[in-house]
Amino acid sequence: MGLPVLILGFSGSGKTTSLRNFGAEELALVNVNGKYLPFRGRFSQQLVSDNTAEISNFIRNSKAKAIAVDDSQYIMVNEFMRRAKETGYQKFTDIGKNFWDLVSLVRTLPEDVIVYFLNHIETGDDGRQKVKTVGKLLDEKTNIEGMFTIVLKTVVMDGKYFFATQTDGADPCKSPMGLFDKILIPNDLRMVDETIRTYYGLVPEHFCADCGAVIMPTSKRSAKELADASTAKFGRILCADCAKALLADSGDTLTQQNFSQQGANAQ
Repeated sequence: MGLPVLILGFSGSGKTTSLRNFGAEELALVNVNGKYLPFRGRFSQQLVSDNTAEISNFIRNSKAKAIAVDDSQYIMVNEFMRRAKETGYQKFTDIGKNFWDLVSLVRTLPEDVIVYFLNHIETGDDGRQKVKTVGKLLDEKTNIEGMFTIVLKTVVMDGKYFFATQTDGADPCKSPMGLFDKILIPNDLRMVDETIRTYYGLVPEHFCADCGAVIMPTSKRSAKELADASTAKFGRILCADCAKALLADSGDTLTQQNFSQQGANAQ
């Protein structure tokens, strides 16, 4: 069973930019509106379409394990605009059903496939934030956030870009217990991708020899790179906390600082 993940944010807050660290072959991109990427490079597998049938076929046949649909709300918006002159409520039912089918499709994929839906967010009259759709009639028919186990939101603070991993009480952010140790993590969807795969055992796991903790990736290194680095330094795999404790005992303050930064990057 594949995993759908929802990434929310206002325009310009870093949703698309978070894809920057994926390799050309690592990610398949559904570019709904055909916009230019906000970073150099491109992905080998790319579809420019807002048609749910074409998108579904692309996702089914993609060889990549990570797929991004950006910006997914335009699948709904563009269909609504094409059918703007239609009267009655049927178009809202159709639009909601088409998007529901697309998210539901992900659950029929192999378990190591993760599909990221990058979607705009909006603030309601009550001050709460929600997925941007095409109006209240559609919202009454489907709860999009409820279809996802993981919902992250872009956050910009002091010129730096992050993902929020848990709700602040006024947004739909959520993630499984223990997946992330911090409320704010780096705006790096590749790191998020490996973290999710490590958490669910979709990639080989590396465990700290001293405390038994699973080695999680950082924005700088994969879990394997961290395991290899600690093995080269200490002769065994260590997590950042155990490595820092060992270095403190040895008085190696410079390397201790490096591991402290490594631990900070993990969050």
